[in-house]
Amino acid sequence: MTAPDERIPPPDHHRDVTGGWLRPAVFGVTDGLVSNGSLILGIAGSGASNHAVVLAGLAGLAAGAFSMATGEYISVASQQELTQAEIELEKLELRRMPKAELAELAQVYVERGVEPALAREVAKQLSANPEEAWRVHVREELGVDPDDLPSPWTAAGSSFVSFILGALLPLLPYLLGAHTLAATVVLTAAGLFAAGAAVSRFTSRTWIYSGLRQLLLGGAAAALTYGIGRAVGS
Repeated sequence: MTAPDERIPPPDHHRDVTGGWLRPAVFGVTDGLVSNGSLILGIAGSGASNHAVVLAGLAGLAAGAFSMATGEYISVASQQELTQAEIELEKLELRRMPKAELAELAQVYVERGVEPALAREVAKQLSANPEEAWRVHVREELGVDPDDLPSPWTAAGSSFVSFILGALLPLLPYLLGAHTLAATVVLTAAGLFAAGAAVSRFTSRTWIYSGLRQLLLGGAAAALTYGIGRAVGS
């Protein structure tokens, strides 16, 4: 009987790190907060009217959201197309040079510490099924799971929605009738810290470290843009 501390964990006990949604979502929220918050601070710092600030904020929100979504889609789709091309090349090599590919796979396991005879036997058994063989070679040689490639639509949708949420936060006080930057500064700072703290749930960093890091970097960008706006406006 297996000891309690040696029981095999369920196959889904790890968090999804390859689904293609986390990076664009985090980047989208952060970029929305930093870029639109900085834009609003820069426009307001130049002495522009509240109407101009709101107009600039809405334009920045829309342009940024579509830009993020387009960029993420093209980036992930291009990466997926490259991966698919490499997969087809691997399938072709397996058909043309099965012995060489078998030896190559065995060598991968030897380099990981498996005895040469055992490594060759493992490679031979894994290569017995053609449909499984190319998947094994792709995982071992390319370092990707062909059955779990990131979706361009997931990346685009995540970045689009998250950017809007991030960009809306610094604009919200002006939409509700605020006439000073105080509320925008407070909301943007709180949003940056919260976004950074949320990331810590998926990493090994503490929520305080992640939150402060995001706050300091985003705050520096916003302060610099505000200073430029003041200089240009004056």
